[in-house]
Amino acid sequence: MSQPRQSRALVIVNTDFCSSDGDVRLRPRRGARREAEKLSQVLAQLSYRVKLMHSRTAKEMEDLYQQECGYEHGDYSVSIISSHGEEGAVLGCDCRPLRLARVFQILSPQNCPALTETPKVFFIQACRGTALDQGVLLEADSGQLEPDSFSEYLRIPPNTAVMFACSPGYGAFLNPAGSMFLQALLAALAGEERSLALSRMATHLNAAVALGCQARGAYEGCKQMPCFVTNLLQDVFPFSAADQLDPQERMEEEQQKPMAS
Repeated sequence: MSQPRQSRALVIVNTDFCSSDGDVRLRPRRGARREAEKLSQVLAQLSYRVKLMHSRTAKEMEDLYQQECGYEHGDYSVSIISSHGEEGAVLGCDCRPLRLARVFQILSPQNCPALTETPKVFFIQACRGTALDQGVLLEADSGQLEPDSFSEYLRIPPNTAVMFACSPGYGAFLNPAGSMFLQALLAALAGEERSLALSRMATHLNAAVALGCQARGAYEGCKQMPCFVTNLLQDVFPFSAADQLDPQERMEEEQQKPMAS
């Protein structure tokens, strides 16, 4: 049996923020660094080649995606971005926005033909505005809400899925123990949910965050609802070892299973 090609994962976590002139500062994102390191470890255990990058400027993040176009990605390309944000953009550690439309443009078939047939999966932990669900946010990865930018992030490249930590216009929770969204993702990757098709796994993450998480203390009752956007044309299993087999090997594996009586 041939060995599967090794998929790649890019994990970017921004924790400390200050503009180049020092005039703009955003609060540090406590807990985000440890969370990203745990996710990187789990992805490595799932046979991903992981690149973990800390506190990058908007331009440096853009350059990282330019570099990804030159790598061999194997069967899947996974990105996790954890930062402050606003609708349609994530913020670099220099407090400048990197528009997601720019990232998607870099990975488009026109600019990155090598990834055209590779399923691309994004998990984005960042606020998409300042609206709150049932109260004031404990700690938010938020910049300013930019209205009328909903269609901008829908221009995703073919064969791509994007899961946001929260719905358009809303904030995303973060506390020293980590974020609701990425903690749920971490639990899924470490548990049986990793064997599910990505669409089913996303549904489980929705339920885990929306039904199982809320702020405590003075902000008791605050909630969060993730959002999943995809133009994938078939089920994919990016975190299941069995799915790393090529089609012929998968067929042989299925033939070896006992027939139902």
